[in-house]
Amino acid sequence: MKYNKLVRNKIPEIIRNKGESCLTHIASDDEYQQKLKEKLQEEVDEYLQDPSKEELADILEVIYALCNFHQTDKEDLENIRKNKAEERGGFGERIILDES
Repeated sequence: MKYNKLVRNKIPEIIRNKGESCLTHIASDDEYQQKLKEKLQEEVDEYLQDPSKEELADILEVIYALCNFHQTDKEDLENIRKNKAEERGGFGERIILDES
């Protein structure tokens, strides 16, 4: 079966430990960035189908990989999030804008 998708680091080992074979390659920077975007969309779609903690954790794992790719600290990302929340608020009050 062909996949051509980004997988977690231990997936090839898990496949081989089951006695199955797999082909892999290491992505270039351009391919890696594209595959991270695709993986993020995949994980968001999975969360929309099954809104669970596990699916949220998968989204977070991809976000952390994107942080590493863009050489952004998780702490920097959190500070940006906090600043935006201070300036514009969060989503906790469940406000729906009907018209403007």
